[in-house]
Amino acid sequence: MVDSKPLLQDRPPAYNAVPGAYEYGPQQHGYGAIPPPAPPPYQYPDGQGYPPAPMGPAVSQQPYAGTYTILQPSVVVVGGCPACRVGVLEDDFTCLGILCAIFFFPLGILFCFALRQRRCPNCGATFG
Repeated sequence: MVDSKPLLQDRPPAYNAVPGAYEYGPQQHGYGAIPPPAPPPYQYPDGQGYPPAPMGPAVSQQPYAGTYTILQPSVVVVGGCPACRVGVLEDDFTCLGILCAIFFFPLGILFCFALRQRRCPNCGATFG
């Protein structure tokens, strides 16, 4: 039986052995090496033709004292207690307001709402 595998001499050449392979652009020799130092900065010529700038007396600044003041923004909660700044004010009807609402029925309800008191459940402060 004859073997159909190609022999070593019959195989195609390697890719890097083909002339003209990998010629995509200019070759970078020393790729990855340390680049040469940068050229020195441009030296400007002296300002010939310009008069020198007038210099005033030097003023020394006093060093600033090392104290800092941190200003925190005040957050105002609508309906919040101005005394403790934690609780939320609740509306309470006064005894006089409830009695006006009962005895002077149609007009007494307006007096009831006008005589409300606001009370903080956290600190117990009342505001009229």
